[in-house]
Formats: sequence, C-alpha cells, structure tokens
Amino acid sequence: MFYKHSAFKNQLIAAILSRNDHTYFDELKKEIVAMMQRSFPGINPSISEWKGQEITDFQEELLGKVNAHISEKWFYTHMKSLSKSLPRIDVLNLLSKYAGYANWDDFVFRHKKDFPSEVLSDRPVKAKSNPNAYFYTIPLLAIVIVAIFFGIFKLFNTHQYRFYLHDADTRAPITKMQIAVRLLPDGETPVDLLCDSSGSFSLKTDKSIIRMVVSNPYYQSDTITQILRKLDHDEIINLHANDFALMIHYFSQTNVADWEKRREKLERMIEDSALICQVLSTKETAGMELLTKEEFINKLTMPSGSLKNLEILDTKYRHERISVLRFRVNSATR
Repeated sequence: MFYKHSAFKNQLIAAILSRNDHTYFDELKKEIVAMMQRSFPGINPSISEWKGQEITDFQEELLGKVNAHISEKWFYTHMKSLSKSLPRIDVLNLLSKYAGYANWDDFVFRHKKDFPSEVLSDRPVKAKSNPNAYFYTIPLLAIVIVAIFFGIFKLFNTHQYRFYLHDADTRAPITKMQIAVRLLPDGETPVDLLCDSSGSFSLKTDKSIIRMVVSNPYYQSDTITQILRKLDHDEIINLHANDFALMIHYFSQTNVADWEKRREKLERMIEDSALICQVLSTKETAGMELLTKEEFINKLTMPSGSLKNLEILDTKYRHERISVLRFRVNSATR
C-alpha cells in the first residue's frame, strides 16, 4: 500500500510540474517574502520590486540559513522578471528549504490542494477520496489504541504501598523521629516526603523498583533501591544506625555515671579539631555557638552539664571520627 501511494505521489508531482511550474514558483516567491519579513519587517512585499539593499539582505539570509549564494544577475533573471524556464532543481531545493520545506518536491506536494481536478481524475480510486487518508487515519488509530492499552496497564499495575523503617540491628520500628525521604524517580523531579510518627510513609506507584534517600541524623543516609512486591503492599526498609550520634544523644538523656569512661569514649569519637556547633533557637536568642571539643565534652559529662536532651542535627566523619557536629537542646528541657 505504501508503494502504491509513493508511486502515485511521484506521478502527481510530475504532472503538476509539467503544467503548473510557474504557478508554484510564484507561490514559493510569496513564501520567501513572508520569511524575509520575519527578519526585515519593512521589506517591500512584492519581490519583483526588490533592489539594492533588499537583494543584498536576501543573499545574506540564504547564506546564513541554507548556506547558499545567488548572484544579483540570477535574481533579476528569475525573481524580478518572468523567465520562460524555471531555475535549476538544486536552486529550487535551496529556495524551498529557506521557505521551511525539505525541498522543491515537498513544497509542491504540500500545495496539492491547488492541483487541477483533471490531474486527480487519473487516480485508480474515487475522485473525492483523500490521497493521504491512510497516512493520517491508520497512525492516528494506532496511537489511540496504544494509549488506551497503556492507560489500562498503568491502572491495573498501580498500587498503594506503605513503607516501614526499621533499625537494621534491632529490627525494631524507628518511631517518634523526624525522618525525611526523597524519592528519585528516573527522569523526573525528586519528590520529598516525611514519615509519620509510626516511622512509615505511603506511596502510590506503578513502578516495580523505586530509589530513595532516607535522611535522619541518627541513621546513615544512603541511596536505597527497593524492589516492590505486587502481592504484598507492606515494605520494610532497614536503616543502619549512626552509632556515634545515638551514643551522644543517649549520654545527654541519662544521669551521669562513670563520667570518666564517658569522657574517654567521647575523646575517641571526636576529632581534636572538630567543628562543633550548637544551634540556638529561643525567643530571646537566635544563632549559633561554637564549642571546642573540650567544652562540649565538659558540658555533656559534668554533673551540672547543660546539654540535657540534646538533639543531633547533623554529623560528618573523617577517618571514622566526628569532624563536624551540629546540635541543639530542646528548650523545654534545658
């Protein structure tokens, strides 16, 4: 079928070229003027009246947009006067390309609505039939069918999942902590979520694999790839503890006992040059306070220590020791 339409198209163009050469060339001139008016709005709308700078501008346009050059003599011969013969086909192709078409054949074929009716009567089908009906109808129908099946597929493969975050060591749910989740869908903008107080979050998706980054100061951040099960919509994600952050938090919440042993542990955990920052966020004071390693350990281990119920905000490590520590103290329990 495609071969028959292609053969008919070529025959149709051949017939048109033999009978309407100058008609289509005149139409091409009008479209060239329209293209020139985009760059030179004040140019004369009649190409036969162009001269001097207008011809020069047209020569530069052709050179810049289709890498072609025509002489001023050629312009006067073919564009300003009625020549008995058309320009060479290679020049017609360049002019058609400048006007926005693939070539001269493409230009003629797209203007087929102006073909004389007697040419169309040679077709082996009804005269009123659209010669390109199959080219438009069949692909459009195929696209609609594919879209319908794709929509049905997504509908039946989309499920509501609930993800539960557990401690990888204790296997216990991680609750009562603010845990941020960043979903990383392929080729799409990341989506940020927060877990609820039960340490879980829900997601509706038709994907079989999802990637995410789970962030919490007391657990190690990592990119997690989770394979989803279509028959079980409860998923468990195990997080590995940030041991040092948990230990410091534990020290701040318990009564000081064996404080010398605690000091030794903190000495080993924290670099001597560590950047330790306390975030202040009270009504009276807002800002940050920098502490040395020694000042931080003293506040955390002395019986009169002031860092009760400390909340870790961020930690960074170097050579398996804390190099950066950001924290705050809950105002209600200072």
